[in-house]
Formats: sequence, structure tokens, C-alpha cells
Amino acid sequence: MVFEQFYLSCLAQASYLIGSEGIGAVVDPQRDVDQYLEAAAQHGLRIAHVIETHLHADFVSGHSELAERTGAQIYLGEGSGATFAHSSIRDGDEITFGKCRLRFLQTPGHTAESVCILITDLERAAKSERRHASGPCAVLTGDTLFIGDVGRPDLSKSYRPEELAGLLYDSLHNKLLALPDDVAVYPAHGAGSMCGRNISPDRSSTIGRERQFNYALRPMTREQFVRMMTEDLPPRPEYFQRDVDLNRHGAVPLAELPRLRAIPAEETQRLQRAGATILDTRAGGTFCSGHIPGSVNIGLGGQFAAWAGTVVGLDRDLILVAEDTRAVEESQQRLARVGIERLAGFAEGGVAGWVRSGLPLEQTAQISAQQLHASRKEDGGSVIPVSSILDVRRPAEWKESRIPGAVHIPLDDLRRRIAELDGTRTVAVYCKSGYRSSIACSLLQAAGFQRVLNIQGGFDAWSGANLAVE
Repeated sequence: MVFEQFYLSCLAQASYLIGSEGIGAVVDPQRDVDQYLEAAAQHGLRIAHVIETHLHADFVSGHSELAERTGAQIYLGEGSGATFAHSSIRDGDEITFGKCRLRFLQTPGHTAESVCILITDLERAAKSERRHASGPCAVLTGDTLFIGDVGRPDLSKSYRPEELAGLLYDSLHNKLLALPDDVAVYPAHGAGSMCGRNISPDRSSTIGRERQFNYALRPMTREQFVRMMTEDLPPRPEYFQRDVDLNRHGAVPLAELPRLRAIPAEETQRLQRAGATILDTRAGGTFCSGHIPGSVNIGLGGQFAAWAGTVVGLDRDLILVAEDTRAVEESQQRLARVGIERLAGFAEGGVAGWVRSGLPLEQTAQISAQQLHASRKEDGGSVIPVSSILDVRRPAEWKESRIPGAVHIPLDDLRRRIAELDGTRTVAVYCKSGYRSSIACSLLQAAGFQRVLNIQGGFDAWSGANLAVE
């Protein structure tokens, strides 16, 4: 049996190819589908089945294009409301091809239509002498069960979070935890995904390991679980519902997206004044050294697409700033993965072209952990005045440890809560290592904050210098 995981770090998203005797199935495909076609060809497989564990909210799926290019059948959990041709999956339904059997479990909770997929390698089972040899060797858990976490229950317009959390408890305990401990677990997301709270960076696990170490699976009543899963939920990115709608109807192929044009500096400035957002995709340090005033920085080197969807959204005209044309093309592709397609073009010549046109640049001052520490000493050991320190990490990171006296506003909530900060005072911003703080600094400056400092190296640099934490 062929089993291959495809992991997209930019979205912390995992998809899968399963095959046997010339037939293949793809589970939770991302929007750019060529990789599955190439892998299937290498293994001598014809993709006959395309399966979605649910309608994804955090990325645009390639199920429609993949099915169109291969003739495959698409499968979705019953009640999805999908408008394209598909087979609705019910509990206990099976697909068998070659020596592989896929059995579906309806596991509502993250969404109402969520399913998990039990994989049985019939050839391996026939040769094995282990107990449960005839049962599944692995389960694809979608967004129902992650490694170290479970799916958030607040992404439905039809169900209250408390209702979905109760269904999630039932799915976990009555379906997944009923499986043998040695069944391998393969989820649809890893660390960094906004579909969970604190997902592990591990790419796989087992039912037994999750039973032992997953905080959401420790013994508790259904009521306790519901309360835990619905308290302090992180903000739901605005683009999530739009992506669900795109996936419900099927997105157009990436090849049909228009080629971006180069926009001269003067026109870039005019479009910005008319409401367009300039998205600078360069690394944070480069951005801080000099950038177009009012631009938003989200570096290609991190979880670019997810943060773009969260910070920028799907309803703005964007002008890209990039290192070169290759980076422009990569940016367009990665933005399309989350449904961002309103791109007016890219700034001709980048920042250098802006400067050649005689237009001014803006900088973001940076401060080291040691300088920040010195600035807070009572004896005034530094000339750098810092009025407030802003922590933009996730709630779980904040709760574990933080710089004493810091204010906490997670990056995904900063635009909504920016009025809580005093724009007349100096604000020093940090995250874990500097990627998110650069984004936050750009948002603050675009909102009119004049005295913004990016803490170099973030909390890692602070704790690495053995400075006090709380």
C-alpha cells in the first residue's frame, strides 16, 4: 500500500495520498494539485477518489480541479451542503481499492459534516500475527483530533460552539478513543494552525499516545469538556467563513488566475491613497530597514498565507512588494491558497523603484533584549524610552511565560483591539522570535503610531539572555 503525507508549512496543513494496485485516493488536497498528480504517476496510480474530511475554513481546497483533471469522485460528510457533484459519506461507509480499505466515521464537532477515515492495509493484515491485525492501521482525523489538541468548535453558522463542543466530545470518546492504542493518527494540521489552540509540531501520533498526553482527552465529563473548549476561544479570522463558502462551491484552478502587472511607484502611491493595501513580503529585518510608508509586512519566510488571510483578509485590493519577480509569483500562489485573489499587481522595482522615483521611505526602529532591559532600570541605564511592551504571541505562549509588565494582545486580534494602545507613547513589540512582531509593528505604524520598536529575536532572545520572566 502507498501512503504519503504532503505537509505545507505555510499553512501547517497536511494532505495525503493513499494507493494500492494502481488506484489512488487523495485526502484534503491543497489548492495547487500538481504535486498529487506527479506523486500518483511516480507510484503508478490513477487518482479515483478525492476525499475531504470537512469543508475547510483556513485554506482553499483543490478538490474540484483534482476531480476535473482525473475524473475522480469527490466524497464529503453528509450535510456539507456542497453544490458540486459529490458522494455524501455516512458512518460505516467504505471504499475498497486493491489491498486498501477506507472506512468512514462521522465525527461531528469541529464542523457538523466532519469525518475521520480508518485505513486498513489488507495485504499487511493478512500477513500479520498481531492482535487487531484485521483492523485499521491508521486513522486520518482531519480537524477532529490533532496531535496534542482537538479542533475548535466555533466555525459553524448553524450550531452554537457549545453544541459543536458536545458533539466533539461524543466523537472523540465514542469513535476515536474506541480504537486500539496502536492505531496511527494523522491529522490535517500541525503547529501554527488556527484551527486549534496549541497543536504539537509532530506530524503523526497514535491513539494510545494521544489518550495519554493530549490535554483535551484527559478524563473529564462532557460538561467540563464543553466548558473548556468554549472558554477563551481565539478570535476567528474573518476569511474563514469565506473559505468555507469557496470550498462548498469549488474554487477555480490556479492556472486561471491573471498574471500580475508591474505598477509604477507613482501609481502605487495613488492606489494606496485610494484604499489599496501595500503588502510587503520581504523578511522582517529588511522591512524594518526601509519600507513604503503605511505598508503591511508579512514575510514569505513564515506562515505567510495564514497571516495574510488573518491580517489583510479577502476584501482588499493588494499591491505586492517583493524581492524579485519569482517572489511575486510565489506570493500570488500562496495567497490564492487562502482565497486572496484581489491583487492589483506588484510595485515596479520594489522598494528600490520607490526610492528611484524620489518617494520617501519609513523605517521601524529595532531594540535588543539587553537594550530593552536596560531601558527599564530605575537608574535610567538607557536613553531608549519604552512606555509599554506589547506581547503579540498566542494565549498559550503568554500564559507559559512572558516579559514582566508586558501587555498581551495576540496578533490575530491586534487590528480589532489597536485602540487599547496609546499611539502617542513608545511601544516595544515582541513575539517568539521576531516574525509576528514585525507584522505587528507594521500594523501599528500603518495605524499612525509614531514610536514603535521591534524587539529583535523576541522572547527567545529575552529568555536566552537569562533576563527575568513571569
